[in-house]
Amino acid sequence: MPSLRRRSACGRPRLKPWPLPGLFPGAFALLAVAALTPLPAAAQQSQTAVVQEILDGKELFIDREQARVKQKARSPQLISTGKSRGQLAFDGGAVGRLNRQSQLRLGSACFVLDKGQVLVSGKQAGCTRSARLSVRGTNYVIEVNEAGDTEISVLEGEVEVQPTREGEPIPEKPATTLQAGQRLRLSPEGVVLTILALSSGDYTQILNGPLFEGFKLPLPAQAALESFLRSNLPSVPIPSLPVSPAGPSFRGFGFGFF
Repeated sequence: MPSLRRRSACGRPRLKPWPLPGLFPGAFALLAVAALTPLPAAAQQSQTAVVQEILDGKELFIDREQARVKQKARSPQLISTGKSRGQLAFDGGAVGRLNRQSQLRLGSACFVLDKGQVLVSGKQAGCTRSARLSVRGTNYVIEVNEAGDTEISVLEGEVEVQPTREGEPIPEKPATTLQAGQRLRLSPEGVVLTILALSSGDYTQILNGPLFEGFKLPLPAQAALESFLRSNLPSVPIPSLPVSPAGPSFRGFGFGFF
């Protein structure tokens, strides 16, 4: 009696897939679509930052509530300072140091500095209202003044600056790559105003200023910064930081940008 089973080209029986119990017709198609559909960007990335140090008082806030050391902030929360300074540890391993009178909002792909000043050490993208910064692990400073101008100083490494409008790249304004030892200034509209070289005096002012003075924890990319200074600016004194963790400091300092 001839077999009722259909055979494949190889001569072996072709078996029908056995349906899983509980699945309605078309469920396999829905599962396949769900597996291949990418998640929204916000669902893929949600930035966090942990408060590591608070200096010069206790005026560091998360959504306007007084923050404490080891407290975690999540996007889209706002981290701000009054008369205090603070160090944050981002989830990617980089560190950010906020100067006094600064506001930084956590995002999905980068933080946004609304005003004030932040030092970033490590692989961490930063944004302002007029620019997005892409890095591969470096030490750089972002400052946004009251007029909305953005100033970016690359202490070590390389930073690509893309002018933006409402968070989107401006097609007619290409990205600018900043090398170590360069400072760029952008208007609130994303127009490049100046690109200048950082002098030995500029480095000394930054390294002896509020983004370095008094902090107890080392920077993730501190070794790279020290190596760059020794090779290129040997006359610039390198601030020494203890390696062992310490509690929050409440020391004052003699120099400030604001």
